[in-house]
Amino acid sequence: MRDLRIYIEICGKQEFVGHIIGNDYSDAQFYYEREYMNSEYGHPISISLPFQDEKFSVQQTKNFFEGLLPEGFSRRAVANWAKVDEDDYLSILSTLGRECLGAIMVVEDETSAHEHYEKLGIDRVKDLASEGATSSTKILMETHLSLTGASGKVGLYYDKENDTWFLPKGNAPSTHIVKQSHVRLDRIVLNEQLCILTAKNLGIEVPESFILNLGEGGDEEVLYATERYDRKLSNDRKIDGMPAPMRLHQEDFAQALGIASSDKYEKDESGYLKRMFELIAMYSTNPLEDQVKLTERIVFNYLIGNTDCHIKNYSLLYSEDMKEICLAPAYDIVSTRVYKMTSDMSFYIGGELDIDKITRKNFEIAANEIKMNPKMVMNIFDNTVNKFEKSLKEAADVLVNMGYTEAKDISEKILMMTYDGM
Repeated sequence: MRDLRIYIEICGKQEFVGHIIGNDYSDAQFYYEREYMNSEYGHPISISLPFQDEKFSVQQTKNFFEGLLPEGFSRRAVANWAKVDEDDYLSILSTLGRECLGAIMVVEDETSAHEHYEKLGIDRVKDLASEGATSSTKILMETHLSLTGASGKVGLYYDKENDTWFLPKGNAPSTHIVKQSHVRLDRIVLNEQLCILTAKNLGIEVPESFILNLGEGGDEEVLYATERYDRKLSNDRKIDGMPAPMRLHQEDFAQALGIASSDKYEKDESGYLKRMFELIAMYSTNPLEDQVKLTERIVFNYLIGNTDCHIKNYSLLYSEDMKEICLAPAYDIVSTRVYKMTSDMSFYIGGELDIDKITRKNFEIAANEIKMNPKMVMNIFDNTVNKFEKSLKEAADVLVNMGYTEAKDISEKILMMTYDGM
């Protein structure tokens, strides 16, 4: 019988939440410790896992906890090195679960892990850029770090004052998520930074990010660094003499809705958009404000040509004491249409999935589905459309002035596709 112990950081302190028990991943079930549920600090770790005395079903358990794991090549590589089945999310979680997105920690071996930051030499950082997902997966294994998504990414600690990168060891938290270029998608790092800066120009809340150029700016020489919004630096806690971040809990919309990661794309019309807005209405501390923000982001993803904006790319962020919930900043925004990828959006908008067939009218239809004032939704749509071109061009100019001249070409491709579609 396997027993994985679940912890969560609340106000900077690790609290014991409960167990995942089972013979293997096929029958594993999560349950809360009664002491945690009865405590004044206790709070459910997911909207989909409310407090109850009974164990959660095998599927409920898997839907949330598998949602903490990397996907694609990184997951296959970890499974291969750990000599376990790729479907064995329990063993992979046991290997990587000490530093997840949010504030969850999963521990099977109760041996305490020493907190330490290991300085990364520039050669190792360059290796991370040049070696692709194999290199990032090695770091995942070395640091017991679990980051969701299919692209090669790692969590690192960045000392801004000294422009130095560190590898978190043991239970030490990271400050930044660092992603590699994609071997098949040209200039994807530049693409993402262009999209993020455009979103920022439109007033959409995004984490601070930058391109880490380790050579001449080629795909094999750049990394994409994003400051973690689920980490908050604290001078009250230090590791190796450096301020260590406090973990803030988050969960993506798939986890909160109890939807499996494998179903993050809406294949048949089943109301993903409506369910997302209902979630905000029921659980956000400021529901109207967050519904407006969510609407802006969906319109923006449509305009930028991001057909990969699935429900795991929208998240909820919890306060330090877990008592307040808000829409997390926008992340993982890329113009996928630049690469002539699928024209299917990740969920239906006003009854339509094909981005080439979605028009202003579909957003008007969607307003009724999500129970928002249609006039408000259309004002958001029109305001975002009217400011989009200027915001995109300004973002491209910033990057061109930094030496990334291809940003202008990408922005022109985006504009051509945006207005052709409208």
